Amino acid sequence: MEDISAPVCIQIRHVSKKYKSAQENSLTDVSLNIVRSDVFGLLGPNGAGKTTLISILCGIIPPSEGEAAFIIDGKVLSPIERKSRIGFVPQEYAFYQELTPRQNLDYFGAMYNIPKNELLERREYLLNVLGLSKSADDKVETFSGGMKRRVNLAIGIIHKPDILFLDEPTVGVDVQSRNAIIRYLQSINEAGTTIIYTSHHMSEAEEFCKNIALIDHGKVIAEGDIQDLKTQHNVPNLQSLFINLTGEAYRD
Repeated sequence: MEDISAPVCIQIRHVSKKYKSAQENSLTDVSLNIVRSDVFGLLGPNGAGKTTLISILCGIIPPSEGEAAFIIDGKVLSPIERKSRIGFVPQEYAFYQELTPRQNLDYFGAMYNIPKNELLERREYLLNVLGLSKSADDKVETFSGGMKRRVNLAIGIIHKPDILFLDEPTVGVDVQSRNAIIRYLQSINEAGTTIIYTSHHMSEAEEFCKNIALIDHGKVIAEGDIQDLKTQHNVPNLQSLFINLTGEAYRD
């Protein structure tokens, strides 16, 4: 159930997307409200449209129809304001492999026009809290998958975004790195950051998210509070809900 006491920070209205070479829509008439300080899960099988929706919300691609408004402190953000107030951690690595974590954070921090002294403090804080300090001057190309995921996360939050998009932030990492990443994300959410998150780890999503939308074949097939949805569909956990609503057939 949507928390009516919290203001909506993202309004998605009738968003559809059809790529030029595609025969069918990747998204069809998606409408959602995401409230401030939520951890909102966008879940679905491969090819369901999750990444397409996040790409639209982050301004990477335009919708074919519909719109999404971002509202912070009662003000609708302009496209320019939106870029400085949101963060995006993609599934693909979004850094320079030949640079060190310090160099990457300096580069991306400068893109956000963070003052030099503030960037230095923010950089060292993130390196420390994400367990990268000892390797901060080593080239990222030498890192393990878990370390690279943490560098990816640090870059996405270097500018202290109000709203953070995470596309499979723990895919392919060890249990220790996954736990460390989730713990840190929980801490910034508790401090007020709104998080929109995708994952195929249903147990992780059930522990991490407050509300979810299940997307399949480009359409929202269920949305709301996880506990309410489990009760409504009489299932013991999120994975059972996922299978019940999306089926067991292979997805490409």
